[in-house]
Amino acid sequence: MHAAEAAAARAFDTADLADLFDRFAGYPALLLAVSGGPDSMGLLAAAAQWRRARADGPALHVATVDHAIRPESADECKLVEAAAGRFGLPAATLVWQGSKPRAGLQREARAARYRLLLAEAKRVGAPGIVTAHTISDQAETVLMRFLRGSGPLGLKAMAEVTEREGVEIVRPFLWETGDRLKATALAAGLQPVDDPSNIDDRFTRARLRKLIAAMAGEGLDITRLATFAGRMRLLDQALGHQAAKLAEASRRPTIVPGTQVFEAQGWLAEPIAAVQMLLSQAIEQAGDSDVAERLSAIEELSAEVLIALAEGRATKTTLRGAMVAVTAEGRVIVSREPKRRTADE
Repeated sequence: MHAAEAAAARAFDTADLADLFDRFAGYPALLLAVSGGPDSMGLLAAAAQWRRARADGPALHVATVDHAIRPESADECKLVEAAAGRFGLPAATLVWQGSKPRAGLQREARAARYRLLLAEAKRVGAPGIVTAHTISDQAETVLMRFLRGSGPLGLKAMAEVTEREGVEIVRPFLWETGDRLKATALAAGLQPVDDPSNIDDRFTRARLRKLIAAMAGEGLDITRLATFAGRMRLLDQALGHQAAKLAEASRRPTIVPGTQVFEAQGWLAEPIAAVQMLLSQAIEQAGDSDVAERLSAIEELSAEVLIALAEGRATKTTLRGAMVAVTAEGRVIVSREPKRRTADE
């Protein structure tokens, strides 16, 4: 979209910004994640405008990540620092050090970005990191996860607030368009940069943007996809509630830290989806929460557990760094997967 077209979109006004940001007024500080692109520069302008209109509120800090992948990324980070300076906000450039993988580059870059942002948030005393994810990002995420075989746990896509290492990841613009954020940036006199990876067909999200544009003609546009994600979140919440009740009814005391023990014979009379959710939650608590879970994997594990319970036999399996053991007496034990011994041990 050309600058003149973006400017035609309505920038956020004071009332809009109060609706989006007033919930964070009591925070001591917020860290704004700004890349220099249209969406994140709009976030910078919007947050600064909101804070200026208040007599009190959190201190705003800006962080931009140099992934050191493209030669121009260092200059883009300087642009972000300069933009933050226009609003009198402190800014830090966080550099992803070390060699870069050939496969899964965007996935690894995302993981590195969050590691750096979390460390910076803790450094400046910000309990929340604000990102500029929009309704388009939500639509792309749900479609990507659908194509990878996710169930409700994945198809609920991104939440407005999630937590990592005690820090909230806040996405106030999930139901807003990138056009409005860009218009807000331009209205504040900022000149965003365009990341060429956004149109590079080597990357999944770039290909999905073209696919979504094609499907919009048939009625499956970003709003429909984002609405679908919202409905999946409601379903996920219902399953989570049912799984929590089942876990509470069947959990037994244990003195082993990080281990959960369940009297699980009663699971055979419960909906399979509730058992899958219970096991998924227990595995996430015991194992590696940074490892992505595929629906097919938890389906296979749940089936193995239920069949073993029905047949009264013992079995063990691992998933996401957790071990799930079924005893012949009908107990299910979920614990951290034992560390593998090396040849030197």
